[in-house]
Amino acid sequence: MNTSAKLSELHRQLYIYVRAALTLLLVAVVAMGSLSSCVDEEYPSSDTPEGNFEALWRIMDEHYCFFPLKAEVLGVDWDEVHTRYRAMIRPDMTDDALFQVLCNMLSELRDGHVNLWRSSTYGHDWSYREAYPKNFSADLVDDYLGTGNDYSVSSGMSYRVLDDNVGYLRVASFENGLGEGNISDVLYSLRMCRGLIIDVRDNGGGQLTASRRLAASFINERTLCGYTQYKTGSGHNSFSSPSADWVNPADGYRWQKPAVVLTNRGCYSATNDFVNVMRHAPLVTLLGDTTGGGSGLPFTSELPNGWGVRYSASITLDTDRQHIEFGIAPDTVVSLDSLDLKKRRDTLIEAARKRIHQAAAL
Repeated sequence: MNTSAKLSELHRQLYIYVRAALTLLLVAVVAMGSLSSCVDEEYPSSDTPEGNFEALWRIMDEHYCFFPLKAEVLGVDWDEVHTRYRAMIRPDMTDDALFQVLCNMLSELRDGHVNLWRSSTYGHDWSYREAYPKNFSADLVDDYLGTGNDYSVSSGMSYRVLDDNVGYLRVASFENGLGEGNISDVLYSLRMCRGLIIDVRDNGGGQLTASRRLAASFINERTLCGYTQYKTGSGHNSFSSPSADWVNPADGYRWQKPAVVLTNRGCYSATNDFVNVMRHAPLVTLLGDTTGGGSGLPFTSELPNGWGVRYSASITLDTDRQHIEFGIAPDTVVSLDSLDLKKRRDTLIEAARKRIHQAAAL
C-alpha cells in the first residue's frame, strides 16, 4: 500500500472511530435529558433501593444492544424481568441484599460484558464458559512449553519450537498490549517451523487493538471481517446501519505457512474477535470448541449510589451479518480426552500437530 493509500485508510478509520464516539455521546446526552424531565416521577433516581433498581433497569433498557437477540434466543422479556425483580426490592434492604438482587437481574442476559460493581466486589456472569467442558489444562500447557530456557516470552506471548519442528505460541491474554515489533520478531523467529499452533484457549480478552495486531500478521490483503452497528436511540431496535469492518495486513513479518488456532469456551471478547478475523486468514484452521462469544463493545454508567455498571453498547456481526455474540464454531471440533489427560497429552495440541504435518506435506 502506497503512502497516499495508507493516509486515506487512516482517515477512514479515524472517521469510523469518531462517528462511533459521537454516536455514543449523543445517546448519553439524550438519555440524560430524558431522565431530567418526565422520567423522574416514574423512574425515581434517588439513592434508595427502589431508586437504584429503577436507574439500573432503565440504563440497560435504553442502552443495552442485545435485547432483540436475547429475546429471540433466550426468551428474555425485559419488562417481565422488571416486574419480577421489582417485587424483591424493599425500602429497608441492605446494600448486600440489593447488590445481589441487581446482579441476579443482570444475569438474566447471560452476557459476560454486563457487570455491576462496587468498592468491595463486582457481579459477573460466566455462563458462557461455566456450563461447558473446559477443554484446557494449564498444567499440560506448561508441560509443552517446558521450563527455564525451553521457551521464550515476549509481550505476554510464550512460545517455543516443539520436537517435531512445529511452532507453539501461547497467548493467555490480550490485556497487555502486543506491539507490532514483538509480534513480527516472534513469528520471524519461528519461520523455519513446518507450521504454527496459536493457543488462545481460556483467553478472556483484553485490548481489541492487541488481538487485531496479532491477527493482521496472518492476512496478506485488506480483508472484510464483519460489520458493526451502534445504538442510536433508546429503543431496543434503534441501531445505525451496519458499518463494514476491514482489517489491513501487518507491515511486519507475516506468517505464510499452515497455522492452527486452538479455541474453547473461555475465548471471550477480544479473543472472540481474534478468532473471527483468523477464520478469514489463508492457511488457518480453527480447532477445538466453540468460543465463548462476547461481541458487544462495552460501555459504562453509574447508579445514584455510585455503583458502576458495564454493558454491551454496540453489535458486531460476521461477514454474513450474523451475530457472533454466542460464539464462533471451529472448523474441526476436538475435545480434551480424559485418557490423554492421564498420559499428560493435550488432545487439541496433538490434533493440531497432526493437522500441520498433513498440510505441510501437500
